[in-house]
Amino acid sequence: QVQLVESGGGLVQPGGSLRLSCVVSGSIFSIYPMGWYRQAPGKQRELVAGISSSGSPNYADSVKGRFTISRDNAKNTVYLQMNSLKPEDTAVYYCYFRATWGQGTQVTVSS
Repeated sequence: QVQLVESGGGLVQPGGSLRLSCVVSGSIFSIYPMGWYRQAPGKQRELVAGISSSGSPNYADSVKGRFTISRDNAKNTVYLQMNSLKPEDTAVYYCYFRATWGQGTQVTVSS
């Protein structure tokens, strides 16, 4: 059974940074793509960033140049480095892998 565990969320001031992590267990990791999504109150869940099995990233326009997705296949982990955070980045962030969602981690950007 595939399980995803996210960590790294929290409260940060505008302009600050956070790094989210998502550890995968119960599956071969390296051959599958992964994604980070987010859902703000009252809004639909949206793709933030994805990464292919070979490490090629793609980003939502709203986070390009500020967020970086990466993966460490030796640790079965995907990361989302978030810099220059804005209040509109406030949301619950989820990782997604092989049709499975993590439990989510709250990111709040506020002064």
